[in-house]
Amino acid sequence: MSAPQDLQRALGELLGDARLVVCPLPGTDLKLWLIDGDNMDRAFSPEETRRILHEPPYWSFCWASGLAMARHLAEQPQWVEGKRVLDFGAGSGVAGIAAVKAGALEVVACDLDPLAIAACQANAALNGVKLGYSTDFFAEADRFDLILVADVLYDRANLPLLDQFLSRGREALVADSRVRDFQHPLYRRIEMLEAMTLPDLAEPEEFRHVSLYHARR
Repeated sequence: MSAPQDLQRALGELLGDARLVVCPLPGTDLKLWLIDGDNMDRAFSPEETRRILHEPPYWSFCWASGLAMARHLAEQPQWVEGKRVLDFGAGSGVAGIAAVKAGALEVVACDLDPLAIAACQANAALNGVKLGYSTDFFAEADRFDLILVADVLYDRANLPLLDQFLSRGREALVADSRVRDFQHPLYRRIEMLEAMTLPDLAEPEEFRHVSLYHARR
């Protein structure tokens, strides 16, 4: 199976010999187009490092919180069954795809990065599901039952988004391994989950512990 050409081309511009490969996700029935792990196990040139830092291909990884969210929705489909769901900062689309598989009525994958939207489209096709797509969260109507958020709070400057999620959805489910306790009055931590980023980035052990938070209007 050949990787989607636009995604492969974009990845090649960042990392010349990098390739997208189909990767089954452990503990799920999902698979994604991800960067070949063998390509990450080498030294990067200064120019490659500069390009990665300037325009990181988040969409070519399955981050730990996204994997944890996908597993959680498979185990507890009542979160999304029959509901209208928006996957915020969708990246590879893993959480949104899992929501469709768990019985969501509608799922919109939302990401500012057009390459992430292309990755969501490719991964939805790979898993035989249908998603809607959006590049502007604030252009969306207040019509969603649930906003899914995975691995978006890595930068504390993003914490004000916690208020915004509930402007478009009645509930929010947030998975994050970077911010342990963001002490927001509307959000409470309901579970700790375990997962790792794929391909393995040899992240510190602490980043394999994913906090799951829930908020309701």
